[in-house]
Amino acid sequence: MHSTSLGKRIRHLRERAHLSQDDLANQLGLDRASLSQIENDKRKVTAEELKQISNILNLSAGQVLGLEPLPEVHLESETPQKAVPDLRINVPARNRKKFEETLLYILNKVGAKPNIGETVLYKLLYFIDFNYYEKYEEQLMGAIYIKNHHGPTPIEFQEIVKEMIEKGEIELVQSQYFKHLQKKYLPHREPDLSLFNANEIQLIDEVIHRLAGMNAAAISEYSHQDVPWIVTESGKPIDYEAVFYRTPPYSVRKDADPENT
Repeated sequence: MHSTSLGKRIRHLRERAHLSQDDLANQLGLDRASLSQIENDKRKVTAEELKQISNILNLSAGQVLGLEPLPEVHLESETPQKAVPDLRINVPARNRKKFEETLLYILNKVGAKPNIGETVLYKLLYFIDFNYYEKYEEQLMGAIYIKNHHGPTPIEFQEIVKEMIEKGEIELVQSQYFKHLQKKYLPHREPDLSLFNANEIQLIDEVIHRLAGMNAAAISEYSHQDVPWIVTESGKPIDYEAVFYRTPPYSVRKDADPENT
């Protein structure tokens, strides 16, 4: 989106993240009228507010300001096409389907737990994808993850979830988790397990068992210890091959014992 003002851009990015004015205002510690003034260019954004908005939307400050491109995601329905450079991402139909069914599997298993909001889901998907690649040198979902302030973020998540909501496969609900707004997703169908092999199911279950008890802050901090995230430049896609940038293998994921919080 090319906006003529920062306020209009913030409004677009808020709506893109499926947040109401009340939702974003509450997280910023503002009243809705103040946020409305910002979005209508009647009030300037402070540096601290810009930082908060970037963190809430899982974007860089440059992306909020329009100085850096937003990830552009295209979901393929049939024949995979060659990826376009930069942050224009084509998601092959096979990868997209595995992503959908993995998300549904997680939601049916632990989605009802109070700590399982969008941020925790991002990290569970990341560790499923990267742990599987590290162990078998093959992709499970093959999602693309960007390094940002809160840890790895799957850039196709919003577009895929939007379509799943439209098809009635999941439902977005928003609630308070302690003092923070939380975006949760409720499943409306069981996953298609025929798409998974035994190794995939076993690894997904292992990640859920080890990490699904962590809250958003704890699992984000845990992801910051992972070598692929550490070696990636902020705002850039995380390379799957980076799972091998450690000695000995599995030094982060296998030896660490994250405390459930």
